[in-house]
Amino acid sequence: MQSTLPKFALLGLLLVPGVVAAQHKIAYVDSDFIYERFPAFATAQQTLDRMAQEWEAEVKGMQEEVDDKYREYQARELLYTQDERQRRQQEIVIAEEEVERLRYLYFGPNGELFKQQEQLLRPIQEQVLIAVETVAEAEDYDYVFDRSGDFLFLFAIERHNISLLVLEELGIDVDASTRSNIGQ
Repeated sequence: MQSTLPKFALLGLLLVPGVVAAQHKIAYVDSDFIYERFPAFATAQQTLDRMAQEWEAEVKGMQEEVDDKYREYQARELLYTQDERQRRQQEIVIAEEEVERLRYLYFGPNGELFKQQEQLLRPIQEQVLIAVETVAEAEDYDYVFDRSGDFLFLFAIERHNISLLVLEELGIDVDASTRSNIGQ
């Protein structure tokens, strides 16, 4: 009798309304959709793209100079003395290292492109996050997921997509065709 009492007591606790877990209200946003329609993001992205192109052109120009030095070395290698060969080879190696150093400086994990992304995009991302929080609190959502991120949605009902509400919170007008395409 004692062994069955705890099972019944547990079952009774589960049936008490206060113990039953409350349902959570969940929504999601599509941050790619929001950023595509956010003018400040487009401007920042264009600035970043322009910087990246300029830096890539600089690196490419330096690489072409190194390639020219190497072709010249190969064409004249037999004419050089042993000391001259070593000196030219060393110049080419140093030039290649300089190209890699510059590439890393611009495009490495903590390079200039990363720093500029942080500087230009972080305020925009924070603005979107504040808008998401504002909408979530106003609509009484417990959780809001980002459909564009690493979180994988196997299924999502469009009525839970609050991306348009976030755009409205950001003060961005959304035309009727976009509104009908997203289902709100």
